[in-house]
Amino acid sequence: MKVQNEFSRYADQYGNYNIIQEKVVRKLLADLKEKPKKILDLGCGKGALFNAIDWKVEHFVGVDFAPRMLELHPKEGDNVGQLECIYGDFNDDDLFEHLSHIDFDRIFSASALQWAADLERVFRHIASLKKPVSLAIFSGSTFKTLFEAAGVAPLLRSSEEVESLAKRYFNGDIEIVRYQLAFDSVREMFRYIKRSGVSGNRNLLGYKEMKKLMEEYPLDYLEFEVVFIQT
Repeated sequence: MKVQNEFSRYADQYGNYNIIQEKVVRKLLADLKEKPKKILDLGCGKGALFNAIDWKVEHFVGVDFAPRMLELHPKEGDNVGQLECIYGDFNDDDLFEHLSHIDFDRIFSASALQWAADLERVFRHIASLKKPVSLAIFSGSTFKTLFEAAGVAPLLRSSEEVESLAKRYFNGDIEIVRYQLAFDSVREMFRYIKRSGVSGNRNLLGYKEMKKLMEEYPLDYLEFEVVFIQT
């Protein structure tokens, strides 16, 4: 397992609330040794992976449980005719029964599986499709110092837990990448957290915790940790 770090400044990309997710997508694609033609994207959101692909595909299936996200997928472009959006939840066994009848070259999931209700169960379903995978999962050290300063528990599973579960179902490379994203103020940090989707639209902190954080947060950046799994 390799560990690497990357640093960015938010002000350089003001207005882009998906900076880290886009870095994740770019890394997933950069690590490929081939250009798959038939792709499954679990938790596809509004199409970040689809938009980043620069080769011709035969079939791209994007799955998400938010209809509005599916509606935001591009309506024109080279691969739009090969795009199929499916409303579905990767926590649902029936989804994988449906997917088992579709042919894929590779299964992707970028920045979504951290919200799995039972990650091992989802891994088991993905492995049952018997296709190579490119997965990226945010882990518990995301917002590490923020949570410590506020005195609250991490929101996500630890990278050790994610790695341990992944090794049960996938025989491939596991890499942890830690990102830092700098801000000019703590207020900007909270705006980013709220609008980026990294928190899964969950309320991370209550009023007292937020006030304490505003006073005591010791850094000018947020931390992110992502476990990459590729077979």
